[in-house]
Amino acid sequence: MSGTDKSSKSRRDVLQATAAVGAATALLGGLRVSPALAAEVGRSEKPLKAAFSNAGLQATWCAQGKQAAEWWGKLFNVEVTWFDGQLDAVKQRAAIDNMASQKWDFVAIQAFGIGTLTQPVQKMIDAGTPVIDMDTLIAPLDQINVHSFLAPDNEFMGASVTQALVGAIGGKGKVIMTQGALGHTGAQGRAKGFNSVVKQYPNIEVLDTQPADWDVSKTARLWETYLTKYPQIDAAFFHNDDMALAASNIMKAHNRTTILIGGVDAMPPAIQAVSEGRMFATVRNPSCRIHGGAIVAGVAAVAAGEKSGQGIPKSVVTDGPVVTKANAAGMQWMEDHFLI
Repeated sequence: MSGTDKSSKSRRDVLQATAAVGAATALLGGLRVSPALAAEVGRSEKPLKAAFSNAGLQATWCAQGKQAAEWWGKLFNVEVTWFDGQLDAVKQRAAIDNMASQKWDFVAIQAFGIGTLTQPVQKMIDAGTPVIDMDTLIAPLDQINVHSFLAPDNEFMGASVTQALVGAIGGKGKVIMTQGALGHTGAQGRAKGFNSVVKQYPNIEVLDTQPADWDVSKTARLWETYLTKYPQIDAAFFHNDDMALAASNIMKAHNRTTILIGGVDAMPPAIQAVSEGRMFATVRNPSCRIHGGAIVAGVAAVAAGEKSGQGIPKSVVTDGPVVTKANAAGMQWMEDHFLI
């Protein structure tokens, strides 16, 4: 290796190390971790073992969350083992039963549906394992003693994107909402937000609100039917970006590209679609902050003895902004560095 190559590599190493420290500081600050605790927690002296599960890695939000958890895990000396929910409540339950049969320093779970994982999660809690709930409720917080619940305000996300769509069509027209899984508390909140906005506009007609269960194939089938059945559709709100982009492809194939599309999650393909005008708006459900925050919360619990409801609140709101052309590039940069 030449002297120049060595110098370049050295600079890269320094930049990467600096970026890692900066990223940790940003995330810890966003989670309101005190500087003293941040210094105390830092990187765990001994390797920690954590188990993670989210709804299904077929979903880009979940796949990004896995990347973020593993990245923050390396930073904090946590070995992350993944139990894929496969977008199926029965399959995720089997995975969590398996998880509960093993020993972990802490675990973090996004349930596919509320109430589907209560028994194995309770088993881990009874064994003294801190359980961080991510994005959707495993069970109501007064019924299960999770260490903390890290989630966005789903009602806000649904309302904010719906308001953007309704405003763009002048408060009148025909709209469709395509929901996620009905048992997912995040989807329930997004639907509530959607309904809270459209009921304010008597000239908005809601044509359909069927769920597609986060499934892009099911979404495509629904929208094939909608485009045949409804000659006029002015706007469409989807509970995640994957479904929005799947429907967008169907719209394009039917030459129905004037329908304004709104999504949730602000994943990179959706950010690109917003920048190019193929989607009108999305809102950031901060997968990186939630999954990375679960690493920080787990390490703080195990290495620093942080107590649930004392050091960390029982519920931590992890909101992100509505994404339009004006802020899309900056949002992409933040995601590239696992910051939001």
